Amino acid sequence: MSPSVTPTRAGVAATTVTIASVIPVFLVGGLSVQISDDLGFTATGLGAAVAANFAVSALVSTPSGRLVERYGAAVVSRVAVLLSAGAMLGIAAIAWNYWSLVALLAVGATANSAGQLSSNLLLSRHIPRRRQGLLFGLKQAAIPASTLFAGVSVPLIALTVGWRWAFALAGTLALLALLPLRDLGTAEVPRSRRREEQGRPTPALLVIGLAAACAASAASNLSPFLADTAVSHGLSPAAAGLTLTLGSGAGLCARVGFGWLTDRRGGDGMALIATMLVVGAGGLALLSATSLWTLPLGAVAGFGLGWAWPGILNFAVSHTHPQAPAAATGVTQTGVYLGGMLGPLTFGWVADGHGYAPAWLMSAGVMLAAAMLMLLGRRLLRAAVAGRVEAPVRGG
Repeated sequence: MSPSVTPTRAGVAATTVTIASVIPVFLVGGLSVQISDDLGFTATGLGAAVAANFAVSALVSTPSGRLVERYGAAVVSRVAVLLSAGAMLGIAAIAWNYWSLVALLAVGATANSAGQLSSNLLLSRHIPRRRQGLLFGLKQAAIPASTLFAGVSVPLIALTVGWRWAFALAGTLALLALLPLRDLGTAEVPRSRRREEQGRPTPALLVIGLAAACAASAASNLSPFLADTAVSHGLSPAAAGLTLTLGSGAGLCARVGFGWLTDRRGGDGMALIATMLVVGAGGLALLSATSLWTLPLGAVAGFGLGWAWPGILNFAVSHTHPQAPAAATGVTQTGVYLGGMLGPLTFGWVADGHGYAPAWLMSAGVMLAAAMLMLLGRRLLRAAVAGRVEAPVRGG
């Protein structure tokens, strides 16, 4: 931990960079009705644009982690904020058709990946070990908090002065994330190539990344499909929206709460993640039932346990790879992005062909597999940390 950067400043910087970096794709989702009416694309087009966003994030995640280790968190954080702000201001000014929107979202996806990993390094370097679980949880809670901005922007901005002004405002506000980064780079120690290589893909990291991909592919179905599932079970659209809000609120609180619990319990947190995924899988299975009382329980368990683990995972991987936390989390974050891309596509295909019940049961099974893979990855990682040699995967 650097003496010249206070934990409070590092935490504020990491959180604001994360918020600024993730806003573009959430804002497109929140304003999708207004944007699609103006640019002329369907729900399929929206899904493809979001999937492309996650695909780009996955492609640049591991290289971004290495760049963060090489040039420092402050430098890459500034680049991420500028890219994200530029993408949103570009959407406001020049996104006059679907393909220009997709291209600018790809710029935002690059910013998302770089911002996530640079903020991981900020927390790992400047937050005391006893508080890192909580701060990683707060950072990840900033992601669902970004959806609140997207939701509020619809009635306040999009339906009054137009959706482009919402992007213009968000892009301008994103630049405020540069303020906590002033002079932050002077406290960073340049990373050598040898130390940077300690975060390259190893068997343990690849298994954990696969576990993250499975968990994300199952959990990422909650936001786009929960409300429609509730309506298909007989709830009114208003009640379905409240069910989604209940689950989202539970997920936001759980990301912070489980981060705090990780600090209190000690350890690497991966066993806790596996337990959360098992219970979260039960929540997803409840969503397949036709009884109305199972919907809120499934939503709370799904969001609050099955989708509250990313902060703990970033903490665990950073803690076990202290020499190269950004590079190591870049590997596992690739799995998260791949899961976020493939999960809704697969779920929608199953739901269209067989209904929501089989789709949710499939998601529950995938989440259980993620729990088992997480435990396997933990075992491999503990063996490597204990001194058994684990050579980097060639070509990673």
